[in-house]
Amino acid sequence: MVTNRTWGDRVFNVFLYVFMIFMAAITLYPFLNVLAISFNDSVDSVRGGIHLWPRQFTLNNYREVFTYPTLVRGFYISSLRTIIGTALGVLSSAMVAYVISCEEFIARKFVSGLFILTLYFSGGLIPEFMLVRKLGLMNNFWVYILPGLIGGWNVFVLRAYIDTLPVNLKESAKLDGANDLTIFFRIILPLCKPVLATVALFIAVGQWNSWFDTFLYASSNPDLTTLQYEMMRIMQNTAMSSTASMYGLTAANAPRISPESIRMTITVVATLPIVAVYPFLQKYFVKGLTLGAIKG
Repeated sequence: MVTNRTWGDRVFNVFLYVFMIFMAAITLYPFLNVLAISFNDSVDSVRGGIHLWPRQFTLNNYREVFTYPTLVRGFYISSLRTIIGTALGVLSSAMVAYVISCEEFIARKFVSGLFILTLYFSGGLIPEFMLVRKLGLMNNFWVYILPGLIGGWNVFVLRAYIDTLPVNLKESAKLDGANDLTIFFRIILPLCKPVLATVALFIAVGQWNSWFDTFLYASSNPDLTTLQYEMMRIMQNTAMSSTASMYGLTAANAPRISPESIRMTITVVATLPIVAVYPFLQKYFVKGLTLGAIKG
């Protein structure tokens, strides 16, 4: 049924469209500006004035970044830790969330309280470092996975979603002889696809962007270097070489591209994989957050 819109409705719709276009523009502009600078000539970028497209298009910035041999190894380790960390993190958090959602679990309030404490308090960097060393995880790939395997926030997001599922499903399955593992893997997990995708995106972004744990626990092992850590080192070395060259301390080690250009190029390289994955999870993202949040 089509209704005649009033003049006020048309004005409001026009204002709403203009406002949303403006918000989309200011959201996209920073990334487009970074992309333009990364494809612009390094010397020309120093002049400034680059906005949405490069003034002197070139691929030299990307050629320079990928000449570093450690980037390939770092990309492999970052991808591996993201895939394994996301898969194990989602599965472990979902199992804990299912357990504390069961009313027959007598320690559910106590366990939930422990996870709530982790949201507000932490042992600190030094106790964490000592724990990792005592566990023998120094210079070990599993130092990227095990310390942050289960996150309190992810557990509560998953639990809130599981609580919205009909209780009759689990009761009917138990009457048919199914145990908790069967219920969890064959009933709960298939129904939790939206929230699982949401949590998976949280964990994947955290794993992909992490570099400080490499610096603390695996910096002495080049085989365990990560992409973000290597990019951080490249930016530091470029900035130091640029400063030294500016003061005439060295000419041989002067960078071939400016620190700003290499910083923008590295930003694009680090962001592109997550941007490529996000569209496949977008349809689950909002649904996974909202459906788990409406239970009062």
